[in-house]
Amino acid sequence: MNSAKNDIRKLSVEQIKTWLSERNEPGFRAKQIHEWLWKKSARTFSEMTNLSLPLRQLLDEHFAILALTTDKQQHSNDGTVKSAFKLHDNHIVEGVLIPATDRMTACVSSQVGCSLTCTFCATGYMERKRNLEAGEIYDQVVEIARQAQEKFAAPLTNIVYMGMGEPLLNYTNVLKSIEHITSPLGLGMSPKRITVSTAGIAKMIKKLGDDDVRFRLALSLHAANDTKRNQIMPINESNSLDNLAEALSYFYKKTGNRITFEYIAFKNFNDSLQDAKELWEFTKRVPARVNIIEYNPIAEAAFVNTGADMLDQFAGFLEDRGVTVSVRRSRGKDIDAACGQLANKSTID
Repeated sequence: MNSAKNDIRKLSVEQIKTWLSERNEPGFRAKQIHEWLWKKSARTFSEMTNLSLPLRQLLDEHFAILALTTDKQQHSNDGTVKSAFKLHDNHIVEGVLIPATDRMTACVSSQVGCSLTCTFCATGYMERKRNLEAGEIYDQVVEIARQAQEKFAAPLTNIVYMGMGEPLLNYTNVLKSIEHITSPLGLGMSPKRITVSTAGIAKMIKKLGDDDVRFRLALSLHAANDTKRNQIMPINESNSLDNLAEALSYFYKKTGNRITFEYIAFKNFNDSLQDAKELWEFTKRVPARVNIIEYNPIAEAAFVNTGADMLDQFAGFLEDRGVTVSVRRSRGKDIDAACGQLANKSTID
């Protein structure tokens, strides 16, 4: 594919309309093209059968649809499907279909690699190559939705921006992708079924509030004191817990959306009752629910998942104090598809 052509999915309806009018084509064609791109997920101009053949040829001469392709798939014993998606410039990102009895969830990536260096996350050991375009994020959703239909005969119900990359460091493209996914002129999914997860960039969390977003926000917390969080998440050094609490409170006041704190419990690091007390104190500052996540070991780090008894005590401490807690068991560990494991290993035999 000739990536030297302009990517038509970067253009708005109005920009397409202007381009068409300059070539004496009727303006209503712009809406038809937009529908093909974002509602029907067309990958080629030849699919746009309600356009004249000369117009389709003209579009093909000037523009490209830089769609991703599925390079490789791995299937877990628990039904999880991990896909290595190849981008037009041959970079690879990973996305995951997580099936459950009551939902089908797509976990999508927002960057090639990651800008951050969280010590427990495999993606954090990769170099960030570039941000994904809105269309490339959208394509992951479309492909994973197709997998859900083919494998489970069920529609996609939820999307989590928890794959490779830090979504708030690709702010514009992430929000634009959500716009196309939720718009009636796009996939029409409810924004309440979309969760964006961040390692914690205070000024961008405030910007989400200013932009009055409707989707849900999750904070990868993993420690509720700055000393420990600095050790495992260097981003905390410039975005302290005090700053994050202020930003999250601002977001909540602006949107009314309760935040989710994600908390991976590491053995002998952040799983004591003192750690639980610190987390409880932090939840009093921001209306939030807590997802305690089972750790998935990676070769690059020495962390170990905490024991079941300790995990139950930790969760029980919070529940006894009125915190809404869910303990999330890992899915897709056998294919390196679980939380924190995405690092393009699927491309290596």
